[in-house]
Amino acid sequence: MRIMTLNCNGIRAAARKGFFDWLGNFEVDIVCLQETRAQIDQLTDPLFHPKGFHCHYYDAEKKGYAGTAIYSRVKPNAVSKGLGFAIADTEGRYVQADFDGLSIASLYLPSGSSGEDRQARKFEFMDAYMQHMKKLRTHDREYIICGDWNICHHEIDLKNWRSNQKNSGFLPEERQWLDVLYDKVGYLDAFRLVNREADQYSWWSNRGQARANNVGWRLDYHVITPGIADKVISAEIYTEQHFSDHAPVILEYAL
Repeated sequence: MRIMTLNCNGIRAAARKGFFDWLGNFEVDIVCLQETRAQIDQLTDPLFHPKGFHCHYYDAEKKGYAGTAIYSRVKPNAVSKGLGFAIADTEGRYVQADFDGLSIASLYLPSGSSGEDRQARKFEFMDAYMQHMKKLRTHDREYIICGDWNICHHEIDLKNWRSNQKNSGFLPEERQWLDVLYDKVGYLDAFRLVNREADQYSWWSNRGQARANNVGWRLDYHVITPGIADKVISAEIYTEQHFSDHAPVILEYAL
């Protein structure tokens, strides 16, 4: 099973940049998208419902903002949308597909980079979402939570870590939150199970020549339950084509 996550920074913009043309020729079983930035009634073109996939969108109440989606070649047993708290559900930040013994979700965790108010909302989301992640660990199934988590965990995960220690995405409180998620709640960063190389980034600023010089951040994760840790085969970040300011993060699982 090959699973891909991508913050598409506007699904219609990604389409114009060739994302669906590329997807049509790429072997992948599950696609998790974030920041679709479109209402369902704006996605009636068959392009946004690619052949061979069951497509599920969850849009934000605010037009042109946030939103998530999940495409699956196998029809899910069930699809659920939302997390039960307003910051997530008014902004379409979580959609989950359930299969036999396995659930796969697309998550868009808020960014706090635009100011103190947004950072406060990000922390509020993180507090509520941690409770959700703890609850999932009580379920008798495995989980793969794909998405834009908007946090780098370790120094290896962003190029300029020294100068970003007081910036959203690499704040001590955010990194400690991931420590709790991994070390205490028991989840795993699937990418790092098989790829421990430096300079593995999935987002680049549009300023300067950040992407050309690979001055990036690894913000996009597959977070998994430990029961499938031995099923992670490979991990890659696709950078040959640019569909967004993020890049697709693709993992292969023996599932």
